[in-house]
Amino acid sequence: MIRIHFTAADFAQVRFAPRPAPLQELNVALMKMCTPGDELLFGRWRRRLLHSLPPAVQPFGDLVPAAVAPVFLDVFSDTLKDGLDTVRASPPELVRAEIERVYARQPSPAPLWLRDLHRGDGAAWHLLRRAQRAAFDTALRPVWPVVQDLHQAEFTRHALAVAEHGIGAALTALVPGARLDENVWHCAAPYEHDIELRGRGVLLLPTFHWTGHPLISDLPDRPVAVTYPAGPRLPLSPAGADGTDRALAGVLGRTRFDILLLLADEHTTSELARRLNVSNATASAHTAALRGAGLISSVRAGRAVLHQRTAMGSLLVQRRVPAGQRERLRRDCADTP
Repeated sequence: MIRIHFTAADFAQVRFAPRPAPLQELNVALMKMCTPGDELLFGRWRRRLLHSLPPAVQPFGDLVPAAVAPVFLDVFSDTLKDGLDTVRASPPELVRAEIERVYARQPSPAPLWLRDLHRGDGAAWHLLRRAQRAAFDTALRPVWPVVQDLHQAEFTRHALAVAEHGIGAALTALVPGARLDENVWHCAAPYEHDIELRGRGVLLLPTFHWTGHPLISDLPDRPVAVTYPAGPRLPLSPAGADGTDRALAGVLGRTRFDILLLLADEHTTSELARRLNVSNATASAHTAALRGAGLISSVRAGRAVLHQRTAMGSLLVQRRVPAGQRERLRRDCADTP
């Protein structure tokens, strides 16, 4: 559990990032790529991204061994150039301490270039900057317009929540399971962490490549940055001629996507098999995968099993497929003999 302790002054200094932060979104995208789980939704995206990263990105990997990242990479500037410049301007003592921290339990010594970075070598900094830029160009630049649109929608949602219900209610509604007890904001996390703000305030930043607990950046003399998951909770695809329905089908697979469309209404396994022209065993395997991802629910009714979309499954379909296309695709599936 993360517990953030507010003073009255801190509530007045809660702010929402007006624009997405390129380097922080890159950090969480690469973190998601290296974190197992969500295989149905993120497996293909994870493998595709891993195989597409160019060799120039390798120094970035050296700097983050075993998913332990140095805190000087936590940068919230809203342009790539400003973010890269902020990383370069990190205090030398912080850079040295963080490199030593992340390599303290590594069985092998740090690569030569990282030892050069530890002593402040300019060529090593250039190598890191090139790696970060190459990673951004590969992982995020194709979908950056989508990230910007999603961020604007989340910014508007939060602003309306604050205007209508106040900052306390908006913080409670920000992430599932969050609550505000007096002056302490509680957020679910797999570890225990207490933060005393003491007038520093909070920066709220949505991310669209992370689906886990909120991520906290707590550096001295800076606002505490809370990066929280938002958006469709799916790998983002560039907006274009393929259409959002194809993007979702590419993540789930065509048959599972069609099952989601059909399950706006309850269907048994045999009904799904008949309408999709697959075997009962195949339909059962697909529904098991969708159920494991939380996209459908299944209940036994006598000898049959009834399936229906969950709220999460409906949200994904409704966000990714325009209403006219959604109804046409659902009708096409239903008309299958």
